[in-house]
Amino acid sequence: MSSQRPGTWRIGRVVGVDVLIKPSLLLMGAALVLLFAPRWEDRSDASPYLLATIFVIALYVSVLVHEIAHVLAARAYRMRVDSVTLHLLGGETVIQGESRTPVQELVTAVVGPLASLAIAAGAFAGVDALGYGTTADVVWSIAWVNLLVAGFNMLPGLPLDGGRVFRAIVWQVTGREDVGVRIAAWIGRAAAVAVVVVAVLTRGDTRDTTINLLIAALVAWFLWEGASDALRNAGRTARINQLVARDIGFTGATPPPGAPRLSADLRGSDLLRAMAAHPAEAYALVEQDGSVLGVLTSRAVDETYRASRR
Repeated sequence: MSSQRPGTWRIGRVVGVDVLIKPSLLLMGAALVLLFAPRWEDRSDASPYLLATIFVIALYVSVLVHEIAHVLAARAYRMRVDSVTLHLLGGETVIQGESRTPVQELVTAVVGPLASLAIAAGAFAGVDALGYGTTADVVWSIAWVNLLVAGFNMLPGLPLDGGRVFRAIVWQVTGREDVGVRIAAWIGRAAAVAVVVVAVLTRGDTRDTTINLLIAALVAWFLWEGASDALRNAGRTARINQLVARDIGFTGATPPPGAPRLSADLRGSDLLRAMAAHPAEAYALVEQDGSVLGVLTSRAVDETYRASRR
């Protein structure tokens, strides 16, 4: 079954997941070529635009490696990954479901920046081996960009990986996932404003100023929209986390014949995933020893969720 989403192009599969790109990736690539080509204008052995194109392609490969690290970590926790999408401002790994624990959230988030750091370290080592020349200069640029990508991604604001790490830490300390989401989302909004302010204050009179400001505006828009989406979902996550099978179920009731069995200890997104895997109007709630505690109905879960929105 294809995981391709509207507005994307499928370019292949890596480690068993579809790799998609959005047309905006090409626009950003062209902008980056125009931005970086002047760096190699004094090179007589190759076209500066060719070198900038090679650099941008290598950068996008680095972004793909960053996202594949998220894929592998998610799979280690038995989470399903549908696809990786490369777009205007980087990449997005589509993971089905939410992290079940703060540690799982932290690990799946931090591996991406660590992969970027590993690429940077390898590229810096490559520069030492290559010495001087055009190739070494391009590799050096790849190293520094991956270093910057890792650092920027570790800022503690959503939707960045650092925001997810911060969210996991707050979740672990407070026991409330939604608190971490809200704080990290507001930090993400603050980062969006800071990007624009810094870009305006540091603008110069060079021909690259317009491109720099455009890229800064796009980055700020990406941060603001991602943070806003996280804020919208924070309330939904909090309501879902309040769903506890043992509390919602009807203790002592007799399950209908053939009713799917669910653990009475299921809660939150784990409960919803278990119900989605075995759709039914009623379920048999069972204890860890296999004894029947009572009945859980889909209607009771739905009513509990709706009541929590008031």
